[in-house]
Amino acid sequence: QVQLVESGGGLVQAGGSLTLSCAVSGTIVSAVTMAWYRQAPGKQREWIARITYGGSRLYVDSVKGRFTISRDNSKNTVYLQVNGLKPEDAAVYYCNRSPDAWNWGQGTQVTVSS
Repeated sequence: QVQLVESGGGLVQAGGSLTLSCAVSGTIVSAVTMAWYRQAPGKQREWIARITYGGSRLYVDSVKGRFTISRDNSKNTVYLQVNGLKPEDAAVYYCNRSPDAWNWGQGTQVTVSS
C-alpha cells in the first residue's frame, strides 16, 4: 500500500520561499509520474506541477518560473521548491501519482501573509 507524507509547509511572507517534501513508501517514485497538487479553501484540488518517470517537468502557468518540482531517488522523496510566494498560493499542498492518484496524504499547509 502506497503512503504519502507531505511536510515543509508553514507561514511565510509574500515573496518568501519554502521547500515542500513528499516522502513516499510502497512504490518507487522514479518509476511513476508524480505531481504536486493544492487545494485552497472553497476551491477544488488542482494540479500544479508534474515530474515524469523520465524526469520531464511540467507546470501550470500560475506557478511557472516560481515553483520547481524535483525528486531524490535515493530517498524516494519528491520535492516542491516554492519561491516568490503570493497570497493566492495559500493552500494545502499534496503530492500523488498523476494520473490515477493513490489515497491522499494529509497534505501540508502553506499560508502566505501579505
